[in-house]
Amino acid sequence: MSARHQQFAGLYKDYAGKVLATLVRLLGDFDLAEEAMHEAFLVALETWQERQPPANPIAWLISTGRFKAIDTLRRRQRFGELEADVQDLIDELEQHNKTINQQSIEDDQLRMIFTCCHPAIDPQIQIPLTLRELCGLTTEEIASAYLLPVSTMAQRIVRGKHKIKQAKIPFVIPDLSDLPERLDAVLSVIYLVFNEGYSASSGDSLLRTELSSEAIRLARLVLNLIPDAEVMGLLALMLLHESRRNVRTDADGNIILMEDQDRSLWQHSYIEEGSALVRQALATRRFGAYTLQAAIAAVHAQSTGKTDWDQIIALYSVLLQIEPSPVIELNRAVAIAMRDGAQAGLNIVDAILARGDLAAYHKIYSTRGELLRRLGQHSEAILAFEQALKLVKQAPEQRFLQQKLVQLKNH
Repeated sequence: MSARHQQFAGLYKDYAGKVLATLVRLLGDFDLAEEAMHEAFLVALETWQERQPPANPIAWLISTGRFKAIDTLRRRQRFGELEADVQDLIDELEQHNKTINQQSIEDDQLRMIFTCCHPAIDPQIQIPLTLRELCGLTTEEIASAYLLPVSTMAQRIVRGKHKIKQAKIPFVIPDLSDLPERLDAVLSVIYLVFNEGYSASSGDSLLRTELSSEAIRLARLVLNLIPDAEVMGLLALMLLHESRRNVRTDADGNIILMEDQDRSLWQHSYIEEGSALVRQALATRRFGAYTLQAAIAAVHAQSTGKTDWDQIIALYSVLLQIEPSPVIELNRAVAIAMRDGAQAGLNIVDAILARGDLAAYHKIYSTRGELLRRLGQHSEAILAFEQALKLVKQAPEQRFLQQKLVQLKNH
């Protein structure tokens, strides 16, 4: 790929969600907005090959997409495909101010999130739809995050777009009185975006920094709108995890476990901000799962010597009570293994698998393999790591598991 194409690919990752959000507001139609956005980026690819991108590429792309949408609407009108009131939309688009300021773009992204998380839309559809339309995740990535077939996820996303159109759901930031019923879905969207950036579901890289940075930015926008404890908790959780970004892989992109990371290279401004947000959220006594996860991350971040596993296990126990989840149970098992020994953790892992939970989740098998390795049961550990390797789709994790297998087989 040429340097120019690499630059363009970076611009697409950075700007597509922002451009689409504004075009959806202007056009009131997801499909038309997506078509207009892609045409705008094609024009940009041709135009920006010969000269540098404009000073405000987002505004340029929105303006170009708007004009492409007008062309599309006029073509459809000629073929009698449109209702009479579409001319009003064309007139409105033509009169729209070409100057797009940063605040309007940020507001459009919040509008997009809250529209996709409208209570009229099936909760199973809200989050995948937002991830696809606003955050630029592929259907494959979203399906992987939900452990669902790609075809099932694609159908859900299509149904969500049709629902918005058919129900004429307004593209607005809701009134304060309507915010609470949508907040959980909004925070789930942001968290899933961060997770895909923090540990990509597939591909050659562990990290997708554009996604984790975007999630943190969106959380800040929501916190400015809603100073809720769980918004604070989610932002804190992401900041505390992101503080380790620069040392989670080596120069070759291989995974470095937390216990092997150089803590002096962690981003301490993020740790300080995240820890302060945790304290602020806990003080409200109205906190939930995100704040508890952030508190666990804060214990790890602030440990300079021996990790306080008692505190971490206690926090996981409370977290399990308010949000029962086999993944949380697995994380608690790891903490118990660190405090009470590998066998104690393995007993919990095996109980999760015996129930049939997490059967397609590679991390439960890699965790089981590591615990078996520590117990000296190398043949069983090899089988567990091999099962994890069959399921994992991300290259750095594949290399990590392969290294574990080589070490065990050469033992």
